[in-house]
Amino acid sequence: MSRKTRKGYFVRGQFIAEGSEEDLQFKAELKGRDTSKSDKKRESQALQALGEELLSLRSDLFDALELDEELVDALAQVRRISDFEGRRRQLQYVGKLMRRLDEAEIAAIRDALDVQRQGSAEQTQALHWAEQWRERLIADDAALQQWLQEHPDDEIQPLRALIRQARKDADAVDPASVSMGLAPRKGKAYRELFQWIQRAQQRQTTPEAPE
Repeated sequence: MSRKTRKGYFVRGQFIAEGSEEDLQFKAELKGRDTSKSDKKRESQALQALGEELLSLRSDLFDALELDEELVDALAQVRRISDFEGRRRQLQYVGKLMRRLDEAEIAAIRDALDVQRQGSAEQTQALHWAEQWRERLIADDAALQQWLQEHPDDEIQPLRALIRQARKDADAVDPASVSMGLAPRKGKAYRELFQWIQRAQQRQTTPEAPE
């Protein structure tokens, strides 16, 4: 009399019979792995969408985020690409860079987008204050002296170097290249100067707007 062949499969050299406890356990593990992959895919897609939202963020809010320079450059590239497929691939790269950010950085991006949507009057005023000081410091040497009078604890040498570099970056920009989307409008030092001013602003309780 022939033996009836048991239905099943081998896992790492071990036979697993269909319907057995091992079979049910293995299938449960597989299902868990599939769920995990789906969760990761959804998380990746959400971060890519969040990165795409950064393209619509106001420059003052964007500068305040202190994003990694590689991510900033990748977003700038998206703005320059008009080809659909090329833009899609670049956004995928943005999503990859977004996955490197920690929870605090992701939360800061969401907060900035919320501020833009809600338009807090107090936060908007603070951002305008920082923008005004940035433009004044770049445009006028005398503004640095006034800044130091109002912020005597600030480090003058690194601040002076940052202003000097922001001016050099502005002088080096070719307006024609900018208009064609071949070069960024502002350099790294321009953003870093804004962040410097914001940090000083945060140390003050009620900063006064420059005259």
